[in-house]
Amino acid sequence: MSQVAPSPQKSRRGTVVVVSILVAGAVLAGLAVRWSRAHELERRADDRSVPTVAVIAPAAMPVDALELPGRVEAWSRAPIYARVSGYLKRWNVDIGQPVKAGQVLAEIETPDLDQELSQARAELASARSDAAIAKAAAERWNRLVDTRLVSRQDADERAATSLSRQATADALGANVARAQTLARYKQLVAPFDGVVTARNTDVGALINTGSSTGSELFVVSDLSRLRVYVSVPQRQVASIRPGTHAQLSVPEHPGKTYDATVQSLSQAIDSGSGAMLVQLAVDNAGGDLLPGAYATVRFDVPNTDSALGLPPSALIIGKDGVRVAVIDAQNKAQLREVRISRDLGNIAEIAGDLKVGDRVIDSPPDGIADGDRVRVAESAPKKPAG
Repeated sequence: MSQVAPSPQKSRRGTVVVVSILVAGAVLAGLAVRWSRAHELERRADDRSVPTVAVIAPAAMPVDALELPGRVEAWSRAPIYARVSGYLKRWNVDIGQPVKAGQVLAEIETPDLDQELSQARAELASARSDAAIAKAAAERWNRLVDTRLVSRQDADERAATSLSRQATADALGANVARAQTLARYKQLVAPFDGVVTARNTDVGALINTGSSTGSELFVVSDLSRLRVYVSVPQRQVASIRPGTHAQLSVPEHPGKTYDATVQSLSQAIDSGSGAMLVQLAVDNAGGDLLPGAYATVRFDVPNTDSALGLPPSALIIGKDGVRVAVIDAQNKAQLREVRISRDLGNIAEIAGDLKVGDRVIDSPPDGIADGDRVRVAESAPKKPAG
């Protein structure tokens, strides 16, 4: 049985179908490619609109010890002035020598006072004699009143004269006592145990009474214990309390420190310096520290771990103040207000709504706002040098 050959019309129709299928496939393939490329471009545009940022973790700032200059003074310092005028007869102690309370430092020769005392004693003796005579006369006249040989008025006058003479004697007796008291000041004595830190007189020098600055003859200082005065800036005053310990160092003893304790605070800020005067006490049994010296005082301030540090590049400073951009769990930015407690140059001490572990954007992009989505760069978070 012979096969029937396909007709030319059917062959052409099949060819058209195949070509149509191929053209449709090519068109669909082109559309798919164009859609894929458009989608990729859109994705890339979205990716470029989300900034990639680096994060930094705020770190707890170690509280640096507070170091301030201080002034060392003797625990007790007594300038010795002259209470009587004269000439210095002798001095018994020189500068640097220890003295005991009541020890005679020097003697003053007082010829004028000696004459005044002699005159006062003579006047007192005369006044007492007159008072005794007047008293005896008053008693006699008082007895004669009963015999009516004298009048009551004359007797009363004699009694009044006796009282006046006795009052004069009492006044002169007070003058003698005053001169005797002043005579005791011919000897200059130490008021307490200490060291003679100044001697401003010599044998034969004219001595005048007075207590003006620079006229002291001797200065006695108690050096067994010293006072240290420090001006603490207002910002650090809150961390200083009575009983706070500090370390004292002086240039003449490098590498050596002395324990000091805060005794009291002035409880007032000086308007000129913006600081409060703080008084400390330091034991000086060894005699290493000298009154009048300058020292460095290092306070042992407790570390509260409340201060955080960030580099200045993480801060956003504008009309709304100082802020930082923190990234939340959804990688969205949150702007938080902070304040700069201290600017240490390469790091700033920050106070505000911030805690250790927050992801803070380092060098945040311009115009970043709350809720902006960001991409965190895949790198180890930097920590500021604390």
